[in-house]
Amino acid sequence: MAEDYYQVLGVDKKASAEEIKKAYRKLAVKWHPDKNPNNKKASEEKFKKISEAYAVLSDQKKRQEYDTFGSADQYRQQYSQEDIFRGFDLDEILRSFGFGGARGGGRTTFRTTRRGGGSFQEDDDPFAGLFGSSMGGGRQYANMPQKGQDAEYNLSISLEESVYGADKKISFQLENRVEDISVKIPPGISTGKKLRLPGKGLSGYNGGPGGDLYLNINVSPHPIFSRDGYDLYVEKTIKFTQAALGTTIDVPTLDGSTKRLKIGPGTQNNTKIRMKGYGVPGLKGGGKGDQYVKINVEVPKKISDRQAKLIKQLADDGL
Repeated sequence: MAEDYYQVLGVDKKASAEEIKKAYRKLAVKWHPDKNPNNKKASEEKFKKISEAYAVLSDQKKRQEYDTFGSADQYRQQYSQEDIFRGFDLDEILRSFGFGGARGGGRTTFRTTRRGGGSFQEDDDPFAGLFGSSMGGGRQYANMPQKGQDAEYNLSISLEESVYGADKKISFQLENRVEDISVKIPPGISTGKKLRLPGKGLSGYNGGPGGDLYLNINVSPHPIFSRDGYDLYVEKTIKFTQAALGTTIDVPTLDGSTKRLKIGPGTQNNTKIRMKGYGVPGLKGGGKGDQYVKINVEVPKKISDRQAKLIKQLADDGL
């Protein structure tokens, strides 16, 4: 069963900010490692879970983002631990609950030291000081293996690649080396999403693993199609007479094929006709969206005398 932050804290999804804070305080007191010296490892893991849940649900923006995913597992796929704990001052929160905060007086705010990710330093990890680190201070810690910094790369892809997926090769300079990386673009991805490539960031320290590379996806505009969520839109212009009497039109699809579409008599300007299943596939394996054809009825700017006479006759007939 997928983990849910609300269930972790034991609150309803409509719980107020104060109710969420009270629930976290109760659980923090119960599972704080100092309160469980005989069951330290389990209490540490439990404390991390409830703190992660509180870091998200106590922040209005993060909570709104989480509610769109519905489970902690899906949320973690989109956001790193740094994103989750960014701006979360665990030390201040624990002091307000009556705990002493991090040992040694260190600040336990989770913060980033650069754009797009952070390598943990002793006072960057929100739990390092809390769980009785025996590292003996920054000097000893500095000699330990550390993960390298994360990096970001802005990747533009075509609408076709965003809908059907693609295998792309990118080349960029990182530190003093040129990286050539093959990237698999999943079908259904959209602008604003990030792809995480573990270990492809900056080199680690003292033999530590490399940081992660985050690809910021941007879908380039298409000359014919536009996208809204999982739906595609295309416009077709027909003549006034075709709208009035009905007709058939050929409509392009993103895969390059053409579908013949029937336009019923009396079709109005801006009518949208749905082509079920011709849209974008769900990013996580869901069903496909639809394609919509927006009908633009063309009114002629110039007409001949004969056409004007016929139209006047139609007007006289009440059309």
